[in-house]
Amino acid sequence: MTVTGAGLACSPSRAYLAVMGNFLGRFNPFRALLDLRRYLGTRKKYEILFLFGSLMACIVIVGGFAAGSTVQREWQRPTIIYVQSWRADRTDAEIIAQQKIDGEKKRIEDAKQKKEDDERKAAFKRLNDKLSPWL
Repeated sequence: MTVTGAGLACSPSRAYLAVMGNFLGRFNPFRALLDLRRYLGTRKKYEILFLFGSLMACIVIVGGFAAGSTVQREWQRPTIIYVQSWRADRTDAEIIAQQKIDGEKKRIEDAKQKKEDDERKAAFKRLNDKLSPWL
């Protein structure tokens, strides 16, 4: 199939696949294993032992970090916020009274949040104090 024209869009699609197939054809896992076997065959016994020892040390260290990285969080009920609808003909006095009620609720929630934050900070401080001799 001959196409006369310039640019990539004028070439047939088989030409793209042929080039990609030749490129990926060089990457063969069996050849890679044969190359590795040939390389390891030329090494001395102690070099191979150090190679596998270092690989095992890396695997143990990374595996230890992966196994110890899970932290179970305490389940909390999700907070659902409902939208309140207000009458359009409310007076300013009603609005101010509702804001005072909502302000008290917000102060109570803020106090609870501050208490939880302080407890969390204290826990991290205790942990830091335990670990500071090691640093």
